[in-house]
This record gives sequence, C-alpha cells and structure tokens, in this order.
Amino acid sequence: MTLLATRVKEIWTTLHSIPEIGFKEVKTAAFLAGQLQHSGYQIQTGVGGTGVIGTLTSSRPGPTLALRADMDALPHVIDGQDAAIHSCGHDAHAAIVLAAAQELAAKGITQGTLKILFQPAEETLLGATRMIEDGAIDDVDILLGIHLRPIQEAALKQATPALCHGASYIMEATIHGSTAHGARPHLGVNAIDGAAAAVQAINAIHINPVIPATVKVTKLHAGGATLNSIPDKAVMALDLRAQNNATMEELIEKATRAIQAGAATVGGQAAINILGGCPAAEYAQDIVDLAKEAITSVLGEKGLLAPVTTPGGEDFHFFRKHKPALKTGYIGLGADLTPGLHHPEMTFNKEALLDGVNILLYMADKILGTAK
Repeated sequence: MTLLATRVKEIWTTLHSIPEIGFKEVKTAAFLAGQLQHSGYQIQTGVGGTGVIGTLTSSRPGPTLALRADMDALPHVIDGQDAAIHSCGHDAHAAIVLAAAQELAAKGITQGTLKILFQPAEETLLGATRMIEDGAIDDVDILLGIHLRPIQEAALKQATPALCHGASYIMEATIHGSTAHGARPHLGVNAIDGAAAAVQAINAIHINPVIPATVKVTKLHAGGATLNSIPDKAVMALDLRAQNNATMEELIEKATRAIQAGAATVGGQAAINILGGCPAAEYAQDIVDLAKEAITSVLGEKGLLAPVTTPGGEDFHFFRKHKPALKTGYIGLGADLTPGLHHPEMTFNKEALLDGVNILLYMADKILGTAK
C-alpha cells in the first residue's frame, strides 16, 4: 500500500468517526482546516456557516481551479435514538479532496491558483448557496466535484466523467375558499373541491416525453375538528423533477397554472411558494473530456463509463447557476457501495478512495501543472 493510499484511508477514518449534520460540522471543519493549514494553504473558516476554504497560489498567472467536497452527515434514528451517520459518503469525498490537496501542495502548482472548498449542509440543499453568498467562487474559473455511486451505477474501478443530476424542487400551495355550514354549502367555497380540481389538473400536465420529468402531489391536508363545516383552506405539496433546467422551468409554470385554475373552478384562490430545490447539472464539455482522460489513465479503458443520468439532486449545481461562466465537472466514482446511499448501513470498498484522489490529481495537473 502506498503512502498516499494509507493517508487517504486515515483521513476517512477520522472523518467517519466525527459525523455531524448540516451547519453543525464544527469538529469536521476544524480538522479539515487544520490539515490544510499544516499543508501550507491560506485558510478561511466559517464560510457559509461552517465551510472551509484553503487557497494555494503559484508564482505564475493562470486559472483558478477549485476542488469541492461536501462534509455533512445525515440524521438517522437508530433504536429510537437520534444519530448522525455518514450514509451518503461525504466523509469519503472530503477525504479524497483533502488527500489530493495535500499532495498538490507538496508537489507545488506551476500556474494559477488552487482553492479547496469544504462545503457544509449539502443534504439540506442550502450549503452551496451560503458559500456562494460569502464569495467562495467569485474568483473561480473551474470547479470539480466527486461523489461515490451505488454499485448499481458503478462498481469498484469504474467511474463516470459526468454524473448528470436532474433538477428537483418542492412546491407548496394553499387553496383558499370560504367556510360555511355543511347544511348550506352554497354559501361557502369548499377548499377541498379546489384542491381536488388542482390535483386533476396537475395529473394532466404533459411535458416532452423525450425529456425525463415528473410532478406529483405528495401532501394534501384540509379540514379541521368540525366535520360539518365547509373547510376554507387546503394545503398541498408537490415534488417536481426534470432532467434539465429549461424543462423544470416549464414544469413549475404549468404546475402553477394548474393549481390556480383548479382553485378558480370552484371560486377559490391559490397562494403558491417554492420551498426549495436544486438545479440540474450543466457541465463544460472540455472538463468532461478531461475527466474521461483522467479516468482512463487511472482505471483503464474498461473503467470509463458513459455519462450517468440520475433523477437525484445535488446542490453543487447552484455554483454554476449563480455563475454561468463557471466551468464545472462532477465525477461519479464506483466503490462497490451497498446497500445504497442514505441507508444507515451504507458501506463501500475503501480502495476507491485512492482512485478518487488520483483522478483529481490528474485533472489538477492538466489544469494547473505540478512542479514534481
């Protein structure tokens, strides 16, 4: 086993032992910041809450490359007790990026600037936005991310150069009617009727079937303790997913019209809010091509997978949405991961950690160059 392989596993072991949920990654951030500082990086802490940025500058002008890793664990309930568990592999991502950062600092970059972004609260879909607000990518030209994949997508010694997440959003709507006695329904506006009409209109939405997209009602609540009164309010929630951002905009627009029209059919009104979500992946082709080259160099031609499309979301894509000129790339790394992401017993083959490090090192060397 090489020194680099040993080091990245040791980093992972440390991070795995201190799982912390979003915006509470205090121990995690302190460990990562200390390691970066010891390696010669200039450090910023408290970025976007608990985020950490390390900066390494060369003596020659060139692009600014950033390597980003999420660092939050997921909340679980085990035997009736609350527990934070790294069940999505963020400890692995942070270990890969830190080990790569240490290696690049030891070798030295020959041009441009290298930034290391350890991002909080990816699972809440708020961490990237908070780091953006604190200026984390203002000077960044190229941003790279990496994520372990379930065995169904990629086995050990396999990787995809482009993990194509879809856009994912949650909408909430309140249908307002007017209350009345159940014996005199003509004097009121039944919000449940408006909600039912809205559900039917939502189910009738059509999107170009060539593009994966879906919208469904995931919550509907109306009425109260008095069962012989016409309810004046119904609250509904929708889950919307689309494989590209333009289709998501169309889906949101059509869902909004469907809810408003449904409420209007019975004389009600609708108030609609987007509660949260994240945009779809949009990658620079030259960065995808570089990722293909890196994967082939590290894992061989048999290890290079085609781009993988997934309906899952990732807040990494807020970075490019905020800065359209930003070139982004996001690698999906095979690790024989079972039984699945977000499962409290998720496990993976630790040999994949070194593969991830070497892929990022290859790409960083091609972009910034290394002295050794």
